[in-house]
Amino acid sequence: MAAASAPTAPTTSTPADDRSFEPGAAPAAASGLQERGAGDSTESGAPKADKGRQEASGATSGPDEESAREDSDSAPDAEAPTPTDPTAPGIQDDSGSSDAESRDSASGDPEASGDGDRDRDGEGDNADHPDAPAKPETPTSTSWGRSRTAAEDAPAAGVPDSDPPVDRETAVFKAFERTRPEPVDHPTTTLKVPTPPPARSNPGTSASTFVPLRRDEKSEVRATPPPSAANSASAPATNAPASKPTPFPGATGTGTGTSTGNSTSAGTGTKTGTGTNTPLPTQIPALSNAERTRQQPMPPMPPLDLLAELTNTPPPPQTPVRTAVRRVKIWTPLVLLVLIIFAIVQALRPLPDPKLALTAPATFTFDGGKLELPWPSEGQGAVEVEGVGSLGKYGAGKPAPIASVAKTMTAYVILKDHPITGKQVGPKIEVDKQAGEESNRPDESTAPLQEGQEYTQKEMLQLLMIPSGNNAARLLARWDAGSEKAFVAKMNAAAKDLGMTNSTYTDPSGLMKTTVSTPADQLKLAEAVVQNDVFREIVNTPDIEIPGIGKRIFNNNKILAEPGVSGIKTGSSTPAGGNLLWTAQTIIDGQNRRIIGIVMGAQQATTLDDKLNLAIQNSLKLIQAAQDGVTSAAVVKKGEVVGHVDDGLGGTTAVVATKDLKPVGWGGLKVTLKLGDKGTKVPHTAKAGTVVGELTIGSGDGKVSTPVALQKDLAEPGFGAKLTRIG
Repeated sequence: MAAASAPTAPTTSTPADDRSFEPGAAPAAASGLQERGAGDSTESGAPKADKGRQEASGATSGPDEESAREDSDSAPDAEAPTPTDPTAPGIQDDSGSSDAESRDSASGDPEASGDGDRDRDGEGDNADHPDAPAKPETPTSTSWGRSRTAAEDAPAAGVPDSDPPVDRETAVFKAFERTRPEPVDHPTTTLKVPTPPPARSNPGTSASTFVPLRRDEKSEVRATPPPSAANSASAPATNAPASKPTPFPGATGTGTGTSTGNSTSAGTGTKTGTGTNTPLPTQIPALSNAERTRQQPMPPMPPLDLLAELTNTPPPPQTPVRTAVRRVKIWTPLVLLVLIIFAIVQALRPLPDPKLALTAPATFTFDGGKLELPWPSEGQGAVEVEGVGSLGKYGAGKPAPIASVAKTMTAYVILKDHPITGKQVGPKIEVDKQAGEESNRPDESTAPLQEGQEYTQKEMLQLLMIPSGNNAARLLARWDAGSEKAFVAKMNAAAKDLGMTNSTYTDPSGLMKTTVSTPADQLKLAEAVVQNDVFREIVNTPDIEIPGIGKRIFNNNKILAEPGVSGIKTGSSTPAGGNLLWTAQTIIDGQNRRIIGIVMGAQQATTLDDKLNLAIQNSLKLIQAAQDGVTSAAVVKKGEVVGHVDDGLGGTTAVVATKDLKPVGWGGLKVTLKLGDKGTKVPHTAKAGTVVGELTIGSGDGKVSTPVALQKDLAEPGFGAKLTRIG
């Protein structure tokens, strides 16, 4: 037999066995597909008798094998084996599967190749022990990619066990072209089985295609039994037609076949079937593990596109209307949320403090013509109503010597450093030697003091202001500051504090011509010092007797007896001439109003006493004219609306005067009205009639005022005002 005489083939593949395999394809031998029917024809699992001849037949496969198979494909019915031939290809036993299954096994899982190699290493376990129970015929895989059963691996009948297996002829198939699944836009886990590629169409075949459902489990793959040894020996090895390979997916055809298998030990079985070759479905690789895409992270998708991706529903086409509607749906909730938050914040924000605002005219001018005062023809001076304003002034208004008028600042500093009021007289002051010696100087006014005498602070101030004692001024300076120089420094510091920017003091008495000032500065000092009641009492005294002096002393201001006239200080010297700083009172609407004035530089006289008397007479004329010209007028009447409360958010509540407001003035005087809260905050809510401020005119002792109250209830701003406020 040809198989017996064939040389022993090596177990390794020869160069002729090298075939071209496309990546991803599952190679299968055409002869293996035909061997399946003959090899599995024994139902009892007996060893195959023609295995050796099949191996010998496979050894002749060479380079011309593919051309022989092409001839076989072109004439499939010419050399088809007879149905009664037990070794004919395509014969199948009861336990075998159909031709479709054979084709399935030919294009089976590539993983079977590795398993087949391991099975061949362990084959023949039962061959050495014929009496052992036969193992189930489980499919195995050869190195050529087709499945084999244990029956194939058993030694064939009549073939020596020592003969090594020969190489079998193999076929080359092209790999099924499989498209890759579409990449997703973002990293995710593959959840769906990739869609199989469309089946290739074979021209000239039927268009009818049947695609079987995928099995839940892999079908058991059985190899077609090889041809019998007799057929293999009778046919030339080089011209043996190759088995027709399994058609590619998409190839169709019809055919009939009858299979008869004779088993020497188990019996005879016949199986006849008619069927249509159908395209094999592309095998879908099992996804053993979750496959993650290799795409780079993509930017976030629009909401509608993301929803379409998750629901496998394509997004609707974009149109201007749909785009506008989508934007409205997206932005409307956000805008509403922002508006709600804005409304809550606006409602909870602290309310601004209410403020009073004046609605009445801010100024008022008194009726009548402008008040004209009898101003002197020389020197300089000024007159004003305390707390109301200036009645006028005359002269240059420049710094000039003021003589003994400087003692007003000396008294102011002493009372500032050692204040006394009412019935207080202050501490005792001892007369030193210098003060006693200066008492006898003929060229200046002095007080009759003797060394060692003690006088109270009030008595010493009386000796300073009434007889205008220069020695008393210097004694008070040494007593207060330790030296005259130090006291002069205090005098200038006090002048600066009062805003007397044009005044300079060089001695406590004013004897030196370098002590200079202006009418405006002296009015500032007079207004400050007359606030002390002890000082006012002293300067209003025409004459007085002080214990220890030994005689009555008289005030140089000769007009203190005139109605409403009060004195502050006279002063006369050759450089300064005659000077008088004075005050006067007038009764307006039952209240005492103070008028302050000064006359400086009276020189139109021969002696100092005449110059001083001239200054006093000029001052009296001014006092009388001012007393006659000062009056009052009702600027605001009770119940009149003078302003409102502004809540800061546009709401206002009117306020009214609670009494008549009659400021002091004179013809042609313009006064200013001011509405204030008296230092207390206006409440956010209050009842009608609640006093919330005052309306004032003037300042100091000349100030007049009237309380203002709410005309109606004061309420907080409404929600709309809170919502629309800015800032």
